[in-house]
Amino acid sequence: MNYVLFEDSGKLAAARVLSRADASMQVEMASGKRMKIKAQQALLPFDAPTPDDLLQWAQEQHDDIDLDLLWEFAPDEEFGFAEVAADYYGGTPDTRQQAAVLLRLHGAPHYFQRRAKGRFRKASRETVQAALAGIARRLEQQRQIEADAAALCAGNCPPALCVRLYSLLFKPDKNSVEYKTLALAVKQSGQGALHLLRAAGAIASPWHFHMQRFLLEYFPKGTDFPALPLPEIDADTLPLAEVEAFSIDDSATTEIDDALSVRRLDDGGLRLGVHIAAPALALARDSAWDQVARARMSTVYMPGDKITMLPDALVDAFTLAEGSARPALSIYFTFDAALEVVAHETRVERVPIAANLRHDLLDALISVESLQAEPASQPYPYAAELALLWRVAHKLKSGREQVRGRPERSDGVDYTFRVQGLEQDADNARVDIVPRRRGAPLDLIVAELMILANATWGGWLAELGLPAIYRSQSGFGANLRTRMGTRPAPHQGLGVAQYAWCTSPLRRYTDLLNQAQIIAAARHGRTAPLAAPYKPKDAQLYAVVGAFEDAYAAYATFQRGMERYWTLRYLTQEGIEQRDASVLREGLVRVDGLPLVLPALGAADLPRGARVRVQFGVADLVTLELPCRVIEHLGAAGAAPPPAQAEAEAGGDDDDAALAGGLQLEVDRPEEEAPAAAP
Repeated sequence: MNYVLFEDSGKLAAARVLSRADASMQVEMASGKRMKIKAQQALLPFDAPTPDDLLQWAQEQHDDIDLDLLWEFAPDEEFGFAEVAADYYGGTPDTRQQAAVLLRLHGAPHYFQRRAKGRFRKASRETVQAALAGIARRLEQQRQIEADAAALCAGNCPPALCVRLYSLLFKPDKNSVEYKTLALAVKQSGQGALHLLRAAGAIASPWHFHMQRFLLEYFPKGTDFPALPLPEIDADTLPLAEVEAFSIDDSATTEIDDALSVRRLDDGGLRLGVHIAAPALALARDSAWDQVARARMSTVYMPGDKITMLPDALVDAFTLAEGSARPALSIYFTFDAALEVVAHETRVERVPIAANLRHDLLDALISVESLQAEPASQPYPYAAELALLWRVAHKLKSGREQVRGRPERSDGVDYTFRVQGLEQDADNARVDIVPRRRGAPLDLIVAELMILANATWGGWLAELGLPAIYRSQSGFGANLRTRMGTRPAPHQGLGVAQYAWCTSPLRRYTDLLNQAQIIAAARHGRTAPLAAPYKPKDAQLYAVVGAFEDAYAAYATFQRGMERYWTLRYLTQEGIEQRDASVLREGLVRVDGLPLVLPALGAADLPRGARVRVQFGVADLVTLELPCRVIEHLGAAGAAPPPAQAEAEAGGDDDDAALAGGLQLEVDRPEEEAPAAAP
């Protein structure tokens, strides 16, 4: 025996025998590779022909050997390949014929089941028929895949791909026929999947494209809430606050979770109340609705629409709507005559809401001058209260700026997107983009009092030894870092010793969780650590921090993308082909009067601040790209833009990279990085 045919890792191979022992042998492949095989792997020893010639002849005979005939010849009991070879060829088969039959048996597991060392057992007739039917289906499936791939390459999208379009693009099942079709078309055409599908007319609605991409990733089961009974709300047992509170929000805001009240004290000081809707009274830790809110982590905002963290019925039960007296968590600050905080007190109560004031209806009426004038002469409600609150807010801001070591920028511009007709036809809806300068009096009032409440509650929880979720900020320039954690730490950007999000519990899960801790503190005082939902070093608290940061960042990215989409729609809608802009850095320009930062051809070598006029090309509403080039130089770096265009210069380095403009999360107040009005 000079050669041997053997099984190696489920495949048949032939080699020259170098040496042999009782249980093994050393062989050499035609490639020169030497290996040791077990004796039980050897299936057919032979002297001629050479291994390569043997395998080549056997492979050539492979397809000519009739499997059905071979199956008929095979005995019902277990058999060796040489036996069937003798029946098939007749007489005594030679080495090549034995090898050919062995190769055929080995490659037909649906006809013959392999046993030990070259032995087989034929499958039942039913098994063979089922296997053949499966093979036929796979062949037909492959033919369909090839036909559909060819159609897609030719610019025609097969119906099967249209039905599963978004899952194919964003969350594909790589074992599906549709994915294999798309992959084959990409391979054959050398073009990307998105390009092929767009060319075939599969993406009819860019708006749906962006929505589905987000929903498949973060709401794969849809945005509907589960059919759970609403929690019981025993509000009548809470004391009724003796205040006349009012909220300050945009008209589109439905989750009204903060309100204010103020009255003068006999000694010349003030008693100022910050009242926060209290859903934590009904949503106990790990209750069904608490788990729903924890899964979403935040309301998702986008121009013209939102996906709420809590269902409408639950929001309606707690939102601080005008004319209601809803459960609230209130913090009352006592200010002396010099407007310094001298005391604070937290209560769980019902708060009468006298009015819901709206930014978009009052911003044009309320100015620094009107707040300093005689309140009785002003044409807006609560003029005296707003004047007092503005004085307090101005004082609080000055104090924070002293801690910060520099003044805050208040000349930026936010943008409100108002979309009409979205529900009827998203691709033909009308969008209006309304600029709104940061630091307006109403913004300042709400922002400063929310910062005061968040910082004070955060400090109080730390003093009582209650864990909470905090935001901190430290560093300078490129090293500036904003973090979330369970321990209080300074927030450098705000100029406060600690900062815990507590004032938006209808819209953010961190605030809802912190509110539950504060309620425990208000009801139990020093013994609160024993009664609070979250104890120190609670593992779930750390999990919430990580999950919230991930979700909040993803929602913000989605919102910025949708704002950019509507900004590009606005350019087309208004027929805007040219616009003045300011050069930023690395070839980016900020377009005047719009939340739009983008690269412009010809801007790379211009100094920062240079004024230019740019020409727009045709916007791609799917990729959100907009060709742009500089067509005229309007002024040197540092030249002041015209008054009507001054907002183009208002933003800072922090949003140069946000190509859709300022971050808008319906925060309703600039608590820190940079908020905006409701969509």
